[in-house]
Amino acid sequence: MKADSDATSIPHQASLIIKAQADSIVRCTEFVVACATAARFPLARMRQLELVVEEVLVNICRHAYGDTPGEVEIRCIRVAREHLCVEFIDRGKPFNILASPPRDLTADVEEREVGGLGISLIRAMMDEVSYCRAGDRNILRVTARLPR
Repeated sequence: MKADSDATSIPHQASLIIKAQADSIVRCTEFVVACATAARFPLARMRQLELVVEEVLVNICRHAYGDTPGEVEIRCIRVAREHLCVEFIDRGKPFNILASPPRDLTADVEEREVGGLGISLIRAMMDEVSYCRAGDRNILRVTARLPR
């Protein structure tokens, strides 16, 4: 992990680079929780961040690289005292989660399409979600605000 900060600077940033494989997910969620703890996020908000991080990373590990090994960089950026942004950066196949239509949660379970609920979860739990493709990199950014 590397960190760019001092006691008085805002924003500050910390990042972690891991292999895009399932056994790295726990390390990443612990990393984001540590950043959220340092930002004084309450436990309930940290649990939401944990779920979002796990959902994003599971999808990157399963779909971004196919059978080729790859990496994911996770950046936690403190934009202001009340904002924590988490960026997920990978060099896998382009995939914009924001282009996926929301799932119909009112339909009977038997009639629903398989998958896609994680995207709804991410959108519902985070205050802002953005995606861009920069060169050969996917950059997904989620922003959580401290509750008022």
